[in-house]
Amino acid sequence: MIISTSGSGPRPGPHFLFAIEHPGKMSAVNQTVSERNHLSSMTSASGSPSKERFIREQGLAAEVARLIEPSLEGLGFRLVRVQTSGRDGLTLQIMAERHDGTMTVKDCETVSRNLSPVLDAADVIEGSYHLEISSPGIDRPLVRASDFDDWAGYEAKIELKEPVSGRKRFRGTIEGLAEEEARIACEIEGEGLVVLGLPLALVDEAKLVLTDDLVREALRRAKRVREGRPEADELGDGMIADPDALEVEVGEAGPRTAKPSPEGRGKKRRPSRPPPS
Repeated sequence: MIISTSGSGPRPGPHFLFAIEHPGKMSAVNQTVSERNHLSSMTSASGSPSKERFIREQGLAAEVARLIEPSLEGLGFRLVRVQTSGRDGLTLQIMAERHDGTMTVKDCETVSRNLSPVLDAADVIEGSYHLEISSPGIDRPLVRASDFDDWAGYEAKIELKEPVSGRKRFRGTIEGLAEEEARIACEIEGEGLVVLGLPLALVDEAKLVLTDDLVREALRRAKRVREGRPEADELGDGMIADPDALEVEVGEAGPRTAKPSPEGRGKKRRPSRPPPS
């Protein structure tokens, strides 16, 4: 069973989702997986930020990531993250994207079709499970050193593995990457706006914050990518096939919405996931 879900216009979270239910024929696997020591290579030989992920999964998710990364690279994609949850029994979510940061519906289908036999053959999961392939969404996770340069100037939330100066959670504007540290401008009580350097080795989770400026930038990048492609396909990461077909209502505060303009209402939209029977 393949299920796709999407919404019209930009929204937080994974933009495209494909799910496959796998039968219960898998064997158990040791959940303890050693992390590879890779933080010392977060800067490439050319001096530019590395495209290798510094975020590493634990347990079963780490084993799945190790297994599928070579296959994704061979297909022309890169892994963003792997997560497992107890939804619908066991759900395995694989978040991926092209190297230009886009992810189309067809891309999700391609990844799902190619990774399913890899996972089945490796027998890494015990019992039945649901496989979901998704794009990162507008408020995407930041998992590579290069992400902090790519999204400099936009707001992010960063959580550390251990406290620094008594804090583990930080929110502010990304100032790029320097010396294997994520630079972020934060308001510190009693000090005002301060640019902090947070070592990537200590970052447990980082993601963009959905703001008006980020929505505009996602639409701008989508339009630029679309104009350079021969076929207009619907893109992930909040990147839709025709950004001009959306009227984005943006305010200084409060929720932001996106709806089809009259010119875009005739465009084909995929159905949302039906409610459980």
